[in-house]
Amino acid sequence: MADGEILSRIDELIAQEHELRSKVTGVGLTVDEQGRLGELEQRLDQCWDLLRQRRARTEFHEDPNAAEARTVNQVESYRQ
Repeated sequence: MADGEILSRIDELIAQEHELRSKVTGVGLTVDEQGRLGELEQRLDQCWDLLRQRRARTEFHEDPNAAEARTVNQVESYRQ
């Protein structure tokens, strides 16, 4: 997946996230919507991680296409 495709996917996920978050201040989220929001946040983290990997590979003159999406557990376990 190319950088532009990853960024487009990020934009799509952010739009969905904003739509759900706008309900928080109104009626509130159902249990299903809360689960969906958590899933969106995880997928966003995965997309950002993949984009960072690709950019780092490019910076160090390596093939960005060799970067692979990491699992949710790997991405969510990073220390901040």
